[in-house]
Amino acid sequence: MSDTQQETRGEAFERLLGIVDKLRAPDGCPWDREQTVESMAPHLIEEAHELLEAVECGVDADVIEEAGDVMMVVAMICRIAEEAGRFDLGDASRAIADKLVRRHPHVFGDEKITEAEEVVGRWEAIKKAERAGKDEDTSALAGVPKALPALQRAQRTCEKAVAAGFAWEDARGALAKLKEEVGELEAELDGVKGEKDLEGEREERVVAELGDVLLASAHLGRYLGVDPEGACRAAVRRFEERFRRMERSMGEGGVSGRPLAELLAAWEEAKAAH
Repeated sequence: MSDTQQETRGEAFERLLGIVDKLRAPDGCPWDREQTVESMAPHLIEEAHELLEAVECGVDADVIEEAGDVMMVVAMICRIAEEAGRFDLGDASRAIADKLVRRHPHVFGDEKITEAEEVVGRWEAIKKAERAGKDEDTSALAGVPKALPALQRAQRTCEKAVAAGFAWEDARGALAKLKEEVGELEAELDGVKGEKDLEGEREERVVAELGDVLLASAHLGRYLGVDPEGACRAAVRRFEERFRRMERSMGEGGVSGRPLAELLAAWEEAKAAH
């Protein structure tokens, strides 16, 4: 990156910080002045999901806009904390810069690593050592936020287990495990037609087996290099597009009250039309 590009990038970031400072000033925006670190936190989650959606859609203009929204929320959180004497954006920047240098000894130190898989293993080892130094949870699975979406958390947990050596040789091993879990779910569903047939311990077993299927599916995604959360979102988008196409093909009244055979035929047409 050239010096001019670095300067331009720095100037743009300084402008953002200046705007955030103005919004929080006594003569700034009443809404922004009322916010707290806690009240801004949910906005960070919302904006992060919007950024993720923009990335998946692949429109750079949208990615730029949503990335800016995330940056604004982070800057606002740090500005509010600064006013209370807690921390500021400089503290956060220094902390992440130090962490990145510490966890990339093959870039900023003398270690030699050339393979991505080796980088992941070294990263996890460094993180574990850091937690041990702080008297924190030193499990190989530590550090996965409990608030992550379930499939994403499953993927991250699997990644950590694999990095620790608890791994199938290849994707076929993970696929076999998925088939095994599906078989166990099928066994529990013998004679079950719907939720009215589930109660007590049987319902608990079905819920557990269905959860195991979803977990095994997410783990298979890791072996295939597929993000299960993203794959599920894409599947939902496809389903929604096809369902709406099916609704339109049926005209007034939509799908309500139609025989299942007619709906399935219209569904296949909707799939073929894409």
